Amino acid sequence: MITIWGRKTSSNVQSVMWCIGELGLAHERIDAGFTYGVVDTPEFLAMNPNGLVPVIRDDGGEPLWESGAIIRYLAARYGGDGFWPADPVARAPVDMWAEWAKVTVCAAFTGPIFWRVVRTPSKDRDPVAIAAAVKALDAKLAIAEARLEGHAFLAGDAFTPADIQFGHILYRYFTIDIERRPRPALERYHEALQQRPAFREHVMVSYNELRAD
Repeated sequence: MITIWGRKTSSNVQSVMWCIGELGLAHERIDAGFTYGVVDTPEFLAMNPNGLVPVIRDDGGEPLWESGAIIRYLAARYGGDGFWPADPVARAPVDMWAEWAKVTVCAAFTGPIFWRVVRTPSKDRDPVAIAAAVKALDAKLAIAEARLEGHAFLAGDAFTPADIQFGHILYRYFTIDIERRPRPALERYHEALQQRPAFREHVMVSYNELRAD
């Protein structure tokens, strides 16, 4: 049994939950963070001194935090070779695209765009900054577009943790009120992800509780 601390509207929690769902792992999720509290308690800080979600314990073992590290752990322990190759040469491209998605794409979306559009009151929004951030993100999505024109998934022809790290922000990207350049391959990819039960359950989650107004 895997225990996960983190609210379902956290994008980082969503990525971990999506991975758990894809792997079919028994789990229990405990709401934590945002209005749910918990993260400032001594018990939680003993698990993650950063006071952030997600945190997991697998069969009562040592707590793990940082969503990327959690996903790699789950993939290594429970995923098959097609999901997380044992061969380091075969695994390297998966890890490369996963790292790019987390560090480059998600970082360019969550704070600069999602926070400014959804989590900032309308009277305080900066449309110039939002437009600039959308343009900057699109330059990165152009890389994914080119990649997905020739591959079913981000790291190749198999679904891997790279798709979890990249794909978990797309539901929000395609549903918030911003201008988006047409990206046919990316749109097809997102439509395909929506057919996955674990994506529908853990990523296609209302974020209304995060809206500032």
